[in-house]
Amino acid sequence: MMIKSFVVRVTGRVQNVGFRYFAVKEAEKENIKGFVRNEANGSVYLEAEGEEDAVNRFMVRIHRGPSWGRVDHVTVTEQPVRNFRSFTVKY
Repeated sequence: MMIKSFVVRVTGRVQNVGFRYFAVKEAEKENIKGFVRNEANGSVYLEAEGEEDAVNRFMVRIHRGPSWGRVDHVTVTEQPVRNFRSFTVKY
């Protein structure tokens, strides 16, 4: 089982639409660990890690976002595994 870890930045209408809680719910479905937070520039920042296939499924959902939001652009950068214990919202 290959664990992968990624930094993800999402732009669009992604704040004040429940995007962080959408990300938590989707992460829990796939046993993804990490965190999500809003950024001052209006984007959302995530760090997500888990089994490679699970992370890929999670990323598909992040690219779509919640139905009441709008994802314009997603950048994904691989990073060393951080060994997160859960997936949380940071403020």
